[in-house]
Amino acid sequence: MAVGCPFIICAIKKMSVEFCWDCGENESCEKWKRHRETGKERDSFKSYQKLEDDINFIKLNGIKPYDEQQRIRESLLVRMLNEFNEGRSKSYYCIAATVMAVNELRSAVEEAATVSKSLSVKERSKKMHAILDSIALKKGYRLNLRK
Repeated sequence: MAVGCPFIICAIKKMSVEFCWDCGENESCEKWKRHRETGKERDSFKSYQKLEDDINFIKLNGIKPYDEQQRIRESLLVRMLNEFNEGRSKSYYCIAATVMAVNELRSAVEEAATVSKSLSVKERSKKMHAILDSIALKKGYRLNLRK
């Protein structure tokens, strides 16, 4: 549990649910509504671009399939950091792993690995960035935090 997170504290301690989407008051909760509205426009320390999609996915499919997707995203992120991070791309790869569809992310990592086998890590990173940027442009993803 995140210390000081008002949503976790309210959900678990006050309402006895796992998170806000399980709460019977989530549609009328002003704090939750403000957070979701703000997330449509800007980010804080993490990207909220997919917040509504994530909430809807969990409502439809449950937390277990969502957690499984997150684990796949995590493994792809670890691979990007291990194979393509020249020391300046951690946030960029974290955001890509958050906003892109798992199949897009997997394809991007595989393509980058194929086209950059014998290159330096700096060149590998450039290839990875170009592939991710291309997908982001086509899909309208932002691979930086919105301030």
